[in-house]
Amino acid sequence: MATKKYQVNFMPINRSTFVEEGATIAEAAQKADVYIKNLCGGQGICGQCRVQIISGKVELEDKAKAFFSKEEIEKGYVLACQTKVYDNLEVLIPPESRMEGAKILTGEMLKATEIEIEPIVKKIFLELPKPTIEDNVSDSTRLSRELRKKTGWHGYDISISCLRKLNSTLREGDFKITPSIAKHRNGYKIIDVEKNDTTDTHYGIAVDVGTTTVVAQIVEMNTGRVLGVTGAPNPQASYGEDVISRIIYACNKNGLGELHEVIIKTINQLIQNLLSEKDISLNSIIAMVAAGNTTMSHLLLGLMPCTIRLEPYVPVADIYPQVTAKEMNININPEAIIETLPSVASYVGGDIVAGVLACGIAERPEITALIDIGTNGEIAIGNSEWLVCCSASAGPAFEGGGTRCGMRATRGAINELSISDGKITYKTIGNAKPRGLCGSGLIDCIYELVKNKIIRPDGKFERDIKDERFSVVDGIPQYVIVPAEESGTKQPIVITETDIDNLIKSKGAIFAAMKSLADYIGIGLDQIEKLYVAGGFGNYLNIEKAIGIGLLPDIPREKIEFVGNTSLAGARICLLSEKALEKAFIISRAMTNIELSVYQPFMDEFVAALFLPHTNKELFPSINY
Repeated sequence: MATKKYQVNFMPINRSTFVEEGATIAEAAQKADVYIKNLCGGQGICGQCRVQIISGKVELEDKAKAFFSKEEIEKGYVLACQTKVYDNLEVLIPPESRMEGAKILTGEMLKATEIEIEPIVKKIFLELPKPTIEDNVSDSTRLSRELRKKTGWHGYDISISCLRKLNSTLREGDFKITPSIAKHRNGYKIIDVEKNDTTDTHYGIAVDVGTTTVVAQIVEMNTGRVLGVTGAPNPQASYGEDVISRIIYACNKNGLGELHEVIIKTINQLIQNLLSEKDISLNSIIAMVAAGNTTMSHLLLGLMPCTIRLEPYVPVADIYPQVTAKEMNININPEAIIETLPSVASYVGGDIVAGVLACGIAERPEITALIDIGTNGEIAIGNSEWLVCCSASAGPAFEGGGTRCGMRATRGAINELSISDGKITYKTIGNAKPRGLCGSGLIDCIYELVKNKIIRPDGKFERDIKDERFSVVDGIPQYVIVPAEESGTKQPIVITETDIDNLIKSKGAIFAAMKSLADYIGIGLDQIEKLYVAGGFGNYLNIEKAIGIGLLPDIPREKIEFVGNTSLAGARICLLSEKALEKAFIISRAMTNIELSVYQPFMDEFVAALFLPHTNKELFPSINY
């Protein structure tokens, strides 16, 4: 008997799909390409995938009841990941569960890195001597011989697709031909041949495959000029917003294929968007370099990531094979090469290798640090002689998770906040009505609360404060940042004592990781000459307040520099330079990873950091609340 199917329509975007009986609303959303916030990957423990049933019947799972008030249950609120479909449904996705107006960091703020442009795929125009009875070698030998004369390189492989069209291409072009030559691990390979001189149509794609967002650039390979850049939310977030939940989905729910396919689909859409207003053919894009953390790289390549999260934390690979676009279903020249930058360890990936490369850390004698703050705080410290790195599990707080009114840096997120004489002022992304607090807004909030003596350095509220914004609800102290009548959700935006505790743990993990790494090396944090802060989180970061809560070290502010998307910058540099790509492999091999989960000094530092700014005031001499 055929399985029943039901229609699920998602509002306010008015998009529908049909699913089999018993599928969850979250699975229906994934099928319809509709984003619903999903921090825990469908485990029903984060309460973020709140939706409202407008029409149709559902049963509220017992697990979900704890996340809703009686009034909300009566209004039809359910968790999408726990609610199964047994009827045709109309589902409203409330603002707090959507990804609207996501602020995607598409650029980098680093000064242009000086590189000698020598792309990983070259186009070389040749005028070949025509065959004669005295010189009747094969077409492929003739091509390789002339390449050797022009370049001095010896030995060329040639793809079967090139061989199949070589005979006709040579003769149609009167033996004037442009081969595309790719740098391979063990030499060079001819991946394409075109008649006549096509060296001026020579393009590549650089991609940052981030956990939250995916960003792509199209680059003119002859000049290094960036012709366009675009980005999109990573649709894998529908399956879990952090790498751990995605690993669980891939391994426990047989979801690897889905996670692989949605990232490929997104990259193809970004490429199409880049070319929509340009007279560039897909066939003229002959290389792509991607950078991402270890889990994202595995999902991009379709590698099983299960053991990344399990002790002893072993990925399938840290050096990834060069593949072709047709093997990956990337919609560019089918024979284009795709390079994925190497990882260092399970939680230090190609994005950090790209960042170290882009910042020039391995080229300079002075001690430099790079920190990428997200769900994982990835840190690298070093110079031209040594490199040490680690990753601290900061949790989702700085990504808006684990806090009652936290959200990602999307439209309506409070990203700046101050308190003066009891009055709160704030700014939101897109100047929209406030819907919650993103990472930088949460940091500002904690700093202002402790500075104004509303909370103590241990993160607990002063119980005797005379402030109408403060109250205790269901035994949990909270402070109203935005009253209900001013918010975009018509609900008050609050920060609770539990939220503050989670944020202190997150900032403590980041600082403890950096302090542990410095101690392991045998240096003081004040010996760091430059601290680069990378990634979208730093885009709104108030450095003074980040130091004030003990997230960043108390060093001269001019030493700290926000550098934007260094993962994308490093990918582009590798696209344009064979030497840079080789350097990326050298960097990945040279970096010593410290596994903090089994490093006892880290636990001691973590406990010491659970204070604002720190239990050791000597580490923060400039902070005086």
